[in-house]
Amino acid sequence: MGKVTASAKGYLLDTHVFLWWLFDAPELSSLARNTLADPSRRVLVSSASAWEIATKVRLGKLPEAKALAEDLQGWIERAGFGELPMSAAHAQRAGSWALAHRDPFDRMLAAQSEIEGLALVSKDPALREFGIEIVW
Repeated sequence: MGKVTASAKGYLLDTHVFLWWLFDAPELSSLARNTLADPSRRVLVSSASAWEIATKVRLGKLPEAKALAEDLQGWIERAGFGELPMSAAHAQRAGSWALAHRDPFDRMLAAQSEIEGLALVSKDPALREFGIEIVW
């Protein structure tokens, strides 16, 4: 839902975007697909996404990603992406936003996007309330 700007230091993937990329899902927008396919772009996957995927697999909400959950770091590397660890600064920002948004994974991704100067690749329009750059 917008063009890719040169201001971003790179791109952070929302968890659903990472999964859609790996599974070549048709839900992935053409802008997102082209952005991720460009080898000159810095693309990162948050350790929060690894946590979210592992949690959803454990709870039975994402059974198709069982193999992925067993080797998340390997899948990130094979996709040609980098991993973005969560820091105390990220956690502090995620927890301090005075927004009604309750999803802890989304809050962490938004905080990482803001602090690291990364555009967040996401279909979720609710993330715009954080004032971060969204690519879709």
